[in-house]
Amino acid sequence: MDFSLTEDQQAARELAVTIFKDLSTHERLREVEATESRFDDKLWAQLAGSGLLGLSVPKAQGGEGLGFLESCVLAEEAGRSAAAVPVVATLVLGAAPIAAFGSEALRDRWLTGVCSGSTILSGALEEPGGDPFAPVTTATADGGGWRIDGTKTCVLSGMLADALVVPARLDGEAAELFVVPCDANGVSRTRQVPTSGQPEAHVELDGVRVGPDDLLRPTGGGNLEWLVERAEAALCVQMAGACKAAVEMTARYTSERRQFGKPIAEFQAVGQRAADAYVDAEAVRLTAWQAAWRLDAGLPASAEVAVAKFWADDGAQRVVHGCQHLHGGVGVDRDYPVHRYFLMIKHLALTLGGTSQSLLRLGDILAYGPGSRSGSAPHEEPAPA
Repeated sequence: MDFSLTEDQQAARELAVTIFKDLSTHERLREVEATESRFDDKLWAQLAGSGLLGLSVPKAQGGEGLGFLESCVLAEEAGRSAAAVPVVATLVLGAAPIAAFGSEALRDRWLTGVCSGSTILSGALEEPGGDPFAPVTTATADGGGWRIDGTKTCVLSGMLADALVVPARLDGEAAELFVVPCDANGVSRTRQVPTSGQPEAHVELDGVRVGPDDLLRPTGGGNLEWLVERAEAALCVQMAGACKAAVEMTARYTSERRQFGKPIAEFQAVGQRAADAYVDAEAVRLTAWQAAWRLDAGLPASAEVAVAKFWADDGAQRVVHGCQHLHGGVGVDRDYPVHRYFLMIKHLALTLGGTSQSLLRLGDILAYGPGSRSGSAPHEEPAPA
């Protein structure tokens, strides 16, 4: 596997680094965190104006028509700067399945606004006490369309979203994906505040009626697995960016902080703790990019995604704990930026399930094959439209 970026991907990364570095500063983040939405609209507008939000959007809707890796490049830099923008929610949970499985009319309705920054999307993949791969939300035939009933929780950027991609069991059978406008009758959202402080949404779907075109091309459950695996991989890449930033910040601090006449980085215990954090951060990065690369290449990646999610959930928490520890009292000062990475990792590590769920899923894959859960029949990987 060659994880090196193409020239176009490297150019996109360099542009993203510049924008996030200039606009997602510690001072700007403190301003945004004082607002109810905690959404950096200026940064979002700049990302749209630079064309970065449209990298993975089809050309017919004003994008560049590139792939999943380009979205991951942006996700990593968003994590690295702790940016208050819904990169993964909009580009991966929302836009990606619409681009892959939606009709041309549905793409025109939602993806053009993603490129311009006027539309925010997300995916409602989690249910209270449920499994993202096995939703209990239902979709029943209703005239020429569908009626959706159920409850979704911890929806990333759900209070900002204009529409949600919602998994629901079609007439009690396999789960399929529907696009639900957030202003539709029967949709109610309640603000949730997770560890990171970035608002999420608890969503009640009570007799929500959607049209026939709002059903993404049925695949017998395969497109739900397609979406969840990409969502997990993108979150892992975002966490890898956060780990990298936390380790870099800790390296600077321990090199500058002096005790007994020399930098504390020269003390053996400090160096060992920093080295452990670096090794874990590299493991998070490599497993995340391996999963993302395989997904982008259209290769089987269920096991690699489960491994990446485990490392991101487990290893990333060791990284940020180590970084907080090495900062001493400064690490718990909210006027110092390292705390954002700690809170972000604690939040994202539990999104779509934590370490136990990742290991259980990996065990099922090893025992029964990709696409299986506790002996269920595997799903076939759907082909994008």
